[in-house]
Amino acid sequence: MKITYDPETDTMIFALRDVPICESDEVQPGVIADFGDDGGIVRFEILSTSTVVDNTHGVEFARGSVEE
Repeated sequence: MKITYDPETDTMIFALRDVPICESDEVQPGVIADFGDDGGIVRFEILSTSTVVDNTHGVEFARGSVEE
C-alpha cells in the first residue's frame, strides 16, 4: 500500500494495488474510489484532505488483531 499527499491539490491517495484503473466513482462527497477490471478497489482518493485529516504528513499504523 502506498499513501501520497499532494498539497497543491489537497488530495490524499491510498493506492492498494498496482493494476490499471478501469472505473472511478465518487462513493461519498469528496471520496473517489477507483476500481480494476476485476471490480476490486485499486485506490481511493480523499479530496480537500486538510479539512478531514489533522496531520497530512504523518501516518500511524495501528496494530491489532483481526477477528474472524
